[in-house]
Amino acid sequence: MSKVATRFAPSPTGPLHIGGVRTALFNWLYSKNQKGTFHLRIEDTDKERSKEEHRIQIVNSLKWIGIEHDGDEYIQSNKVEDHIKVANELLKNGSAYKCYCSSEEIEEQKKRAKQKKLPYIYNRKWRDADEKDAPENIKPVIRFKSKIEGSSILKDLVQGDVEIENNTIEDFIILRNDGTPTYNLSATVDDHQMGMTHIIRGDDHKINTFKQIQIYLAMGWEVPSFAHIPLIHTIEGKKLSKRDNASTLDDYSKIGIMPDALRNYLLRLGWSYQDKEIFTLDESIKYFNLEGIGKSPSKLDMSRILSVNEHYIKTIDEQQLFKSLIEYCGIYKEKIKPEKEEKIKNSLSFLKNKAKTLEDIFNNAQYILKDEVNFNQEDLKLIDVKAKRIISVFNENLNKVNILSKETLEPVVNELIQSNGTNFKGVGQPLRVALTGSKFGPGIYDIIISLGKEEVKKRLTNKKLT
Repeated sequence: MSKVATRFAPSPTGPLHIGGVRTALFNWLYSKNQKGTFHLRIEDTDKERSKEEHRIQIVNSLKWIGIEHDGDEYIQSNKVEDHIKVANELLKNGSAYKCYCSSEEIEEQKKRAKQKKLPYIYNRKWRDADEKDAPENIKPVIRFKSKIEGSSILKDLVQGDVEIENNTIEDFIILRNDGTPTYNLSATVDDHQMGMTHIIRGDDHKINTFKQIQIYLAMGWEVPSFAHIPLIHTIEGKKLSKRDNASTLDDYSKIGIMPDALRNYLLRLGWSYQDKEIFTLDESIKYFNLEGIGKSPSKLDMSRILSVNEHYIKTIDEQQLFKSLIEYCGIYKEKIKPEKEEKIKNSLSFLKNKAKTLEDIFNNAQYILKDEVNFNQEDLKLIDVKAKRIISVFNENLNKVNILSKETLEPVVNELIQSNGTNFKGVGQPLRVALTGSKFGPGIYDIIISLGKEEVKKRLTNKKLT
């Protein structure tokens, strides 16, 4: 058998959808697991709706999540002449015919089917008719002669054997009356010319697969293997659509979900390997197979995505985490000033505590990033006379501390606790409000060390505290 070749074939008529990303991922992983190739085909024959900005977004989204295609992008619109040529060959070999039905006739057939509550199937009026009887004022479409008798079985690599009655597949159009090819013709010709061995796509394509196999057989081409993966649903169980929130990769990257985490989540969305949850990229390629794909739809669960992302934030090398944070802030927030970078880098070990996203880390780091303390007005009310005294004495005692560390700061705090007859919170909370503007945030020792002695002293003498 020839070397495995898979493809992902999006239309650039809108941003890439999360379901499409998972389909691309499964194709890419399968080809890499099998030491094969993975190709990107841009199906841009819908000239009115296809946009270059969407093509760029598709390519960038795949790159962001770590999917690189082999060879050049295959642009479908460049191959239209080949598709038309095949339609004419099918006409010649008797596998297709010209249909001269007017649009009014077709509408009438559809209306009758609706009245009878039956799915519309073209009545095959011109299948065996003589072209001599063709009306002169109508440009024909070309229809494929679908099988009428018996049934067909698709040996699906995910769903198992899928059987269909042949008479339920209509004589579908392969060339419109303006001479342009339809999806089923174009996709089949492209897949054949690209040498695709495995077509892995959503199970909403099953009926297309039965149509496309008939074209393969009529042309005497080798039929590839097909695998139909269940669709992704919302948490409520509805089919996920482009209109849903968090349906594109941009929706995830802008809140600080990391590509490795989202890729890991999508890998596990409808696929499993033993009871393993977290996969490195190499493990994903090593273990991926079609047998592990389930037959039921999967639900997109934002809380699970956040949980996987949190795992990556906690376990990733801090050098890499810092790099990701700098990139994220530069694109979606504000560029971190060079003089603040070192402070953020040294504070990551606690800034990432309880952070589920890069946005959380950015928010946790606000007290370092901002030169002016932005006070929460409610929390500022906590700075009463006693709190002011604690802040003032702590500031004086800080002069005696040469190197800031938990060990050198603890005695200063403990002495304040005793002399003011309070507890750790009684000292820590006023200091936290004074230094960060809020009673919530990292531990007080972490805050002091991360800001540095000079900055701490400056903030403790803020006029708003007096």
